[in-house]
Amino acid sequence: MAARIEDYALIGDMQTAALVSRNGAVDWLCLPRFDSPAVFAGLLGTDEHGFWRIGPAEPLPEAEAATATAGGPGSAGPAPVGIDDTGEFRVLPPTAAAPAPPAARRRYRGDSLILEQEWDTGGTVRVIDFMPPRGLPERGAVPQMIRIVEGVSGRVRMRSALRMRFSYGRVVPWVHRVEVDGQTRTVAVAGPDSVWLDGVAETYGRNLTTYADFTVEAGERIAFALTWQPSHLGAPDLPDPEDALATTEEFWSYWVAQCTYQGPYREPVVRSLITLKALTYAPTGGIVAAPTTSLPEDIGGVRNWDYRFTWLRDATITLSSLLRTGYRDEARAWREWLLRAVAGDPENLQIMYGIAGERELSETTLDWLPGYEGSTPVRIGNGAADQLQLDVYGEVVEALHLAHMTGLARNDHAHMLQLRLISWLEEHWNDPDEGIWEVRGPRRHFVHSKVMAWVAVDRTIRMIEQTPHEGPLERWRELRDTIHEDVCAHGYDKERNTFTQSYGSQELDASLLLIPQVGFLPPDDKRVIGTIEAIQRELLTPDGFVLRYPTSGGDEGVDGLPGDEGAFLACSFWLADDLAMIGRVGEARELFDKLLGIRNDVGLLAEEWDPRLQRQVGNFPQAFSHVPLIDTALRLTAVAGLPGL
Repeated sequence: MAARIEDYALIGDMQTAALVSRNGAVDWLCLPRFDSPAVFAGLLGTDEHGFWRIGPAEPLPEAEAATATAGGPGSAGPAPVGIDDTGEFRVLPPTAAAPAPPAARRRYRGDSLILEQEWDTGGTVRVIDFMPPRGLPERGAVPQMIRIVEGVSGRVRMRSALRMRFSYGRVVPWVHRVEVDGQTRTVAVAGPDSVWLDGVAETYGRNLTTYADFTVEAGERIAFALTWQPSHLGAPDLPDPEDALATTEEFWSYWVAQCTYQGPYREPVVRSLITLKALTYAPTGGIVAAPTTSLPEDIGGVRNWDYRFTWLRDATITLSSLLRTGYRDEARAWREWLLRAVAGDPENLQIMYGIAGERELSETTLDWLPGYEGSTPVRIGNGAADQLQLDVYGEVVEALHLAHMTGLARNDHAHMLQLRLISWLEEHWNDPDEGIWEVRGPRRHFVHSKVMAWVAVDRTIRMIEQTPHEGPLERWRELRDTIHEDVCAHGYDKERNTFTQSYGSQELDASLLLIPQVGFLPPDDKRVIGTIEAIQRELLTPDGFVLRYPTSGGDEGVDGLPGDEGAFLACSFWLADDLAMIGRVGEARELFDKLLGIRNDVGLLAEEWDPRLQRQVGNFPQAFSHVPLIDTALRLTAVAGLPGL
């Protein structure tokens, strides 16, 4: 079974990413892109669906050690086959690889994405995991994972167990050895993909798995490298692990040095910024919401979604955080991605696109995967791409406005896009939609959607007032007032002194916490304070975190889905922001510290927190959790009058 979600750490090269567990297993890796099929899919199934584990050696399972061997697919060297009574070869059924104990310690090396895990077992051994950024000129264009085993003290027996399964664990590759320029190399081939394993340790095959047993002593380093290459091409260049490590560390050191935030929350802010950078697809500037699919919001339930795409909402709030902490290059790249993705058809703005701007994200299920802790279905693609979510228009325009206000060079195409978006909103702002939470029930007039439509018009008016650009100002000022009056008339419950989830509803919604943050109403407005207090009464979990909205348990609710979910972490950060804005800074800081406390030991957050199970749930790590962490840290630093911004 896969590890707990918070027991994973992230490594990546800004084109794809891997999750590494405490026991040294890589249980998730898609190659060559974030949204490619996984070659290690054990995260959503079992070891049979692919993994790569390096850790202190345990004896091979007895069934494997006794297996007869002959050449075959799936392992480097002999594979487990037997001869039946007819003289035909047959592949023996696979068994699980021997487990390794969890690491005693793990950390990222400084401000980088280089993971170090240490085991104490007679001696002490360290495993260094990383992926060299592909954007560096001295690196090739192919993805590569490098694992360096370093002896710290004593003498430790180690084992590498590599089980590659292409197409999300469904396809067993042909694994064999080849001679390339006098070097013996191991390659796994399946269809268009090949993965090359290089290292000095001798490998052997058992049970469709490639093993290497070796001993490491103090001061000794033994490296392995796994490189993806299109199968029709020749062998990739032989990797130089030590040079790659030095170059990767230098890359992250240079990138982090650009951060302008020096306040009291620098450690969690920088770790979140590194995570956001890791989720950015370097060739295009697209930002994935998370590098995983189908990690459940409700363990054992059906709320399992593919997040390996670029949501305009997530990407724009990520852009905001990057801009406010000094990262203009990323902001510029995202703006160019947006213009390409929307080119020629801004009136049909999608809520999400592929990382290169693809529009077709058809949703399907992978029936052969049993799901994370039995949570099915496992989905790839996302049917929500076809939804109408009016708030996205506001978030996109807000991001373009912020880019302009922070000095990003003017782009006439971005200006024209903004004007066309507002022209479309003039005709459609009063339509019902699926809202920020992508409900799969009937469309409604969601209050947050209307508020963000107001934001889109308001920021466009400001842009025209502050620049030489032209537009129908009076008409748009009237539109801004109309939307504002409509929300206050139909989305506000006077008796309870709170805004509601949608027009005419009684439900609350945590997205209402954004009303003062976007400037729709001032923080001291009684309706804002009433909404904050109503959410504290009705949407808080016992440990003080915020639910998105009431869910239905066993029946379908407003979101059209059965089951419950955890506390949505972004919403809890929003509450901390609001508390700070209305002067309750002590409460805000207390909540923020509590949120920092549920990060895992290497500073990562999933989408949600399950208050019953006291564990992280949902896709991991989640941009929509790390962005508001940064925003709240900046706000608390500012309201305290502390240096650092």
